Amino acid sequence: MNGNSSATVRTTVTADRTVGLALGALGVLAFSMSLPATRVAVQQLDPWFVAFGRAVGAALLAWAYLRSTGAPRPTPGQWRRLTVVALGVVVGFPLFTSLALSTQTSAHGAVVITALPAMTAVFAVLRAGERPPPLFWAASAGGLLAVLIFLGASGAVRGALAPPDLFLLAAVVLCGLGYAEGGALARELGGARTICWALLLSLPVTVPVMVVAAVAAPPRADPVAWSAFGYLTVVSMFLGFFAWYAGLARGGIAQVGQIQLAQPVLTLAWSALLLGEAVTPASIAAAVAVLACVVLIQRTRDRAPAPAVGKA
Repeated sequence: MNGNSSATVRTTVTADRTVGLALGALGVLAFSMSLPATRVAVQQLDPWFVAFGRAVGAALLAWAYLRSTGAPRPTPGQWRRLTVVALGVVVGFPLFTSLALSTQTSAHGAVVITALPAMTAVFAVLRAGERPPPLFWAASAGGLLAVLIFLGASGAVRGALAPPDLFLLAAVVLCGLGYAEGGALARELGGARTICWALLLSLPVTVPVMVVAAVAAPPRADPVAWSAFGYLTVVSMFLGFFAWYAGLARGGIAQVGQIQLAQPVLTLAWSALLLGEAVTPASIAAAVAVLACVVLIQRTRDRAPAPAVGKA
């Protein structure tokens, strides 16, 4: 390979990382309001209905998207991998966060969700073959520490480990798995098709559970709760993944996944707007520290470059 070819490859990789970073940031912005919206919704709606109803609604949107774009069906191997995606982000994360936030605040949830970027990076190594350098892990740990210090100082951490914390930890593990597997699969299917096929694959589970939950506790809520449910369905469960999976596929799962370090701070900001929680000046300092770690992370380079990205 001559010098010009090498320069072209480096330029392409850099461009992919930049686009991946931008798409990942858009996904994080979309997801940052998921916990406050869930908290609002489950105050009036059954948590099982919220978790599975949002997946059913998003699946209808997914069917319309796939039909309008004429997307080819996944291969048998891709279907197996889509099962992992569905388990993590369509069923696991929505269910366990809904159960946790029925009795816990979204601010407290943000504390535990702080571990999600690290969990995504671990599964990126296990499932996608990525090998981030030591500086990556050091910067990730620094960002995690900054967020935990901020959340602890703000009073979001209170008491001992309780069942809601266990639900949130389960949500983190399953979501990290779903993010890593989905990001790797998006290199073949594209970000939009990955989440759409995962949603459709989940229907045999999500529809019966939604119906049972609706019969057991008929959904009655005011417009605010239904608006929160609508956000979870259209943005958190559908559109947000278009950008998120595309970003992971282009920029690297472990690397782009660390943008989530900014999500807890954003979540607390949304909690203040939606739930009336106070935002202290410490949030600004935390945001600056986290963003500095994110910038440092983006200056590292994965030793296993991401494969070519598929169509969206």
